[in-house]
Amino acid sequence: MLLLPAGLALCLASLHDIAARTIPNALSLAIAVLGLGAHLLAGDAPPALLAALGVFLLGILAWRCGVMGGGDVKLLAACTLLAGPATAPDLLLAVALAGGVLALVYLGLRPLLAPPAARRPASLLARVLRAEAWRIRRGGPLPYAVAIGLGTFFTLLG
Repeated sequence: MLLLPAGLALCLASLHDIAARTIPNALSLAIAVLGLGAHLLAGDAPPALLAALGVFLLGILAWRCGVMGGGDVKLLAACTLLAGPATAPDLLLAVALAGGVLALVYLGLRPLLAPPAARRPASLLARVLRAEAWRIRRGGPLPYAVAIGLGTFFTLLG
């Protein structure tokens, strides 16, 4: 029953990350609250909070090294809280694998994308796609919320 709202929040976080390379704090908070609620009902909230805190602290280290964005760190910790302590290693592995596939897709698309011809007024979707093509051509950062969302999805369903 929590999968639907959590999945919706993960989809919104992924779309926002693709469009603006940011993840709204409210979405990470919603996922964390859903996870905490589920673990409070199950009676295993302390270990779940400890696992999420561990992932958050490791994420802060990755952020300080410039490897991850701050929004990605918060989203990954919230997803760890959602998935629970028993599946935290599986979640991290699934996110890493999804991130690798995402990186390969972006690397594969780079030579295929030509610079845009003429500027013309376009819909929001067209502008987002044009911006994404520009980021891919220049080797910009990945929208890692996509990998976090996919990794969480596969972990929770697995």
